[in-house]
Amino acid sequence: MAEKDIKDMSFEEALAELEAIVETMEAGKVDLNSSITTYERGEKLKKHCEAMLKQAEARVEKITLSSDGQMTGTEPLDVE
Repeated sequence: MAEKDIKDMSFEEALAELEAIVETMEAGKVDLNSSITTYERGEKLKKHCEAMLKQAEARVEKITLSSDGQMTGTEPLDVE
């Protein structure tokens, strides 16, 4: 079965595959050549997940209220 193109994966799909890769590599179930290829795919999946999280973070806003409780607008959410 061909591997799905990472750029077409949802966050959940990419994370699930990344977790499976980590489990496989930690268990030592792949030979050296396969582990290098698998590691490289894992790195790409990790970067894809990080990029999707940053996009989601940028879209999250908090609602600002006036002193009487009326909505005045939105501003970026402070993420620390």
